[in-house]
Amino acid sequence: MIKNILIIAPHPDDEVLGCGGIIKKFALREKKVYILIASRGKPGMYSEDRVKNVRKEALAAHRLLGVTETRFLDYQAPELDLISVSELASAIEAVIREFTADTLFLPHRGDIHHDHKAVFNAGLVAARPVNNNSVKRIYAYETLSETEWAAPFGDDSFLPTFYVDISATFNFKLEAMNCFKSQLKEFPNPRSLQSIEALANLRGSAVGFTHAEAFMTIRIIED
Repeated sequence: MIKNILIIAPHPDDEVLGCGGIIKKFALREKKVYILIASRGKPGMYSEDRVKNVRKEALAAHRLLGVTETRFLDYQAPELDLISVSELASAIEAVIREFTADTLFLPHRGDIHHDHKAVFNAGLVAARPVNNNSVKRIYAYETLSETEWAAPFGDDSFLPTFYVDISATFNFKLEAMNCFKSQLKEFPNPRSLQSIEALANLRGSAVGFTHAEAFMTIRIIED
């Protein structure tokens, strides 16, 4: 039974792009949804004011979606791939254990952004089914402007196996993404509200819904 959900985002807004509808759906069902954002902008590339602003935007989006708690790590983006897997995995595992997370959502490993690959790999290590690890379900989500730009090889392709109807919560997803004024772009950029709706329509139409979010099933363990 799903009780405690942990969604790990390499950067602020990835969690809303990939899971905004399902976050609200879980919250409305009184599940506990935790967000872990793995990075902050690298000094020199991102000012401290810019980092504070995007984190403020994230917290506003999470309040709207009903997130139970948000945590931020301070690894530098866009250089998560330079952090050892064991170090990043240890940080993630500590959060998994603190929240007794039973369901884990990770970015897709084939995303073009190396930070996404790094979080996926570290997340799998942190969720190994040993030592009474609480994680029983692992899914990968897709992130517009990262997932669809991956190389067209089988190992990097996002192949959905799990669809969730978000028709009733899609407007909350749009409102949450609209909190990220610093990240939103004009259409036809993939990080536009129109592109977000187009993807939700596409995933929904594949399974008979108006709007859906799609995921890859990585592992499910049933007692």
